[in-house]
Amino acid sequence: MTSRRILETKYRISETAMALFLEEGYANVTVEAVAEASSVSRRTVFRHFESKDELVFPDHTERLGLVERCLLESPPGTDPVDAVIAATEASLHDFLSRPELALRRYKLTRVVPELRKREIVEHERYVALTRAYLRDHLPPDTPSFQPIALAALIDAIHRAALGNWVRGGGATDPVAESAAGMEWVRRLMIHQTSFSSTPLLLAVLPDTPHSRRVLTSLKDAAEELR
Repeated sequence: MTSRRILETKYRISETAMALFLEEGYANVTVEAVAEASSVSRRTVFRHFESKDELVFPDHTERLGLVERCLLESPPGTDPVDAVIAATEASLHDFLSRPELALRRYKLTRVVPELRKREIVEHERYVALTRAYLRDHLPPDTPSFQPIALAALIDAIHRAALGNWVRGGGATDPVAESAAGMEWVRRLMIHQTSFSSTPLLLAVLPDTPHSRRVLTSLKDAAEELR
């Protein structure tokens, strides 16, 4: 069986399982029932999925591999934040390539605590990957909190766009929402770099009306730089 056929079988089993879970309730459906409805053996189901709760997540391993490849194949000299943004956007496009699967999974994870916990575990694998990449590729003098904060921020934008889409039944534009959010992150990074590279001047001035006027002018000028 070719790799494509194997993947098609995996998705077919998953889609059948999710349909049964929604119709009959997750707790009431056995792996044997999924196998029978999918016209495969129980062994075939477990060849593709290690456990029952994994049936709802047929795409996560491949998508995690996609993110990893995007990061590793970033051209030399690419800004690490841009690399993570590009990998996250590729992940979003891949997620949206099977809209019905994503929308069904959302319905299930809202009502089945076991699946919601599994979703959180799966999601953390993505964040851990981007966090590690930023930690390894940002400048050596980067504060230790920054890779953690940036990975979380980029992920939050991704999840917000995707969350709006699934809650709206696929009616919103998650790609546009994500792009707007990622552009905001880029502007934040430009502002931070500009500010951190600007020399600071410390001075002690006499408390006179003239000094106060000068300080007010400086304050106004600083506000314009924000």
